[in-house]
Amino acid sequence: MNTPCLNDREKDILLGIARKAIERGVRSGELYIEPREEKALNIRQGCFVTIKQNHQLRGCIGNFQSSLPLYREVAEMALAAATRDPRFYPMKELELGSFRLEISVLSPLQRIDTIEEIEVGRHGIYLEKGFYRGVLLPQVATEHGWDRLTFLKQTCLKAGLPTDAWQAEDAELYIFSAQIFGEQADCP
Repeated sequence: MNTPCLNDREKDILLGIARKAIERGVRSGELYIEPREEKALNIRQGCFVTIKQNHQLRGCIGNFQSSLPLYREVAEMALAAATRDPRFYPMKELELGSFRLEISVLSPLQRIDTIEEIEVGRHGIYLEKGFYRGVLLPQVATEHGWDRLTFLKQTCLKAGLPTDAWQAEDAELYIFSAQIFGEQADCP
């Protein structure tokens, strides 16, 4: 599983791009990001952008694959997390001073045949069953103190399925890893 490895400068650039995309997008509805020359920021890589307010989830959207360079994908997903996550109302200008960002740059999905291949804390889970899909990032299990079975059950629930749906013959399980980084504290 090929997890990307960005350096601290590249991480800071992506966090800045995400923050700028949200601030500009919420204020004007526009997304403009200046092109970047860094090789690592121009790879085609999937990512998720997570927004938290007061240590609570405020939005999270991403893609496993992208036809866009990483810096652009981060900007698109950041604005989508702020304005199009169906679990939350779109962010308002008043909220722009009180959110924290986390970015997860993803490895490609790897289909698994047995749940023993899932390493809690290292892997995220993507589940497909019919028209249902659910994904939980690697850090979710760690943040909640879940074991492997609880992680699987919660992924099923996220997909809108019964907790044992992962055992169905037509269920497909995938794992992935991520390089996860973020802003350290909520903004004042």
